[in-house]
Amino acid sequence: MISVSTLLCDHAADGNRLRYDVDIGADNPVSDRKQRRPVVVWNTTNRCNLKCVHCYAGAQSEPKAAELTTAEGKRLLDDLADYGAPVVLFSGGEPMVREDLAELVAYAAEAGIRPVLSTNGTLLTTERARELKEAGLAYAGVSVDGLAERNDEFRGVDGAFRAAVEGIETCLDVGLKTGLRYTVTRQNVEDLDGVVDLLTDVGLDRFCFYHLSYSGRGETLDSVDLDADERRDVVKRICDRTVRSHREGEEIETLLVGNYADAAYIVEYARREFDEAAARRVYARLARNGGDPTGERVAAVDCLGNVHPTQFWRTYSLGNVRDRPFGDIWEDESNPLLRAVRNRPENLTGKCADCRYREICHGGSRLRALAADNGLFGPDPQCYLDADERRGARPTADAD
Repeated sequence: MISVSTLLCDHAADGNRLRYDVDIGADNPVSDRKQRRPVVVWNTTNRCNLKCVHCYAGAQSEPKAAELTTAEGKRLLDDLADYGAPVVLFSGGEPMVREDLAELVAYAAEAGIRPVLSTNGTLLTTERARELKEAGLAYAGVSVDGLAERNDEFRGVDGAFRAAVEGIETCLDVGLKTGLRYTVTRQNVEDLDGVVDLLTDVGLDRFCFYHLSYSGRGETLDSVDLDADERRDVVKRICDRTVRSHREGEEIETLLVGNYADAAYIVEYARREFDEAAARRVYARLARNGGDPTGERVAAVDCLGNVHPTQFWRTYSLGNVRDRPFGDIWEDESNPLLRAVRNRPENLTGKCADCRYREICHGGSRLRALAADNGLFGPDPQCYLDADERRGARPTADAD
């Protein structure tokens, strides 16, 4: 995740100490430490009550056989706590279909792991939302992918938009921190501002915009993905809106997810809209973050216990938590792919090899590079930087 609001507006928000080692307004605003342990996405089930056309998990109406049980889930959470994972993201499928979700959330919280939730929001009744809040859930990210007609078409179920908005309202009513998750494609880009306007009026102040991942059912949607000009335009719109909102006293939190060309673009944006000093500050924070987090600062465990370099890279397993503790799997660099993705900058090829932003991008998504037949170290096809932006010396990463 790339926090536009922190990078461009010095917005203090949960997660930014972890993301950038920044505590806005503190006497010591930037530490020397990078995140040492990964945020872990646990895809708790493959079952879902919706039929989203872009689902990276390829979720179905029924669970897979032999999904991790409650007891096995608690053992996994113990492993993550022992290893020092700071956050566990309960995802799916739709994690709300698990009757033991609140029990697992409470177990994670008691073990010292920050529990957060990724959900389609349609099952967030007042009772369930309150139960999760009392269990210790720190945040719920609710996916909406357009206004009513377009969202319901994306989600494959009529009424999904209305139910998701009601779920957001319910979370806010019970005092549970909640945000939007919006995957931007050519089909729904026109609805983006309308959705943000509507949910801002509802009371939401956190907005996460995702680039399309070529995984699961999303693997067949490259024809509706944004082209370079469209992608640049929507990222600029998000930056413009964030800066304008903060100048007007509306302290929204805005994040871009899934494409680390955005990191380079925000440095360029800061230089153009502010000055060189602002660009250096942005670059410094991004340098601490370290680029695309696959295999380093993000890990995933699927519903069967398989460990993946990211939640989107589901075709490759590093091992299974039923056989070995998570920490042992994650630290085992005898695995050639894990070792390779952790040493990307010096191995990047093509236009990434001499890009001045490779340290804060790491070449973007390895999964998309492979999907485009560019090889493990080739360029991410979603990169939209032009040759002039990629050329030259990297900005000096001065401290804040």
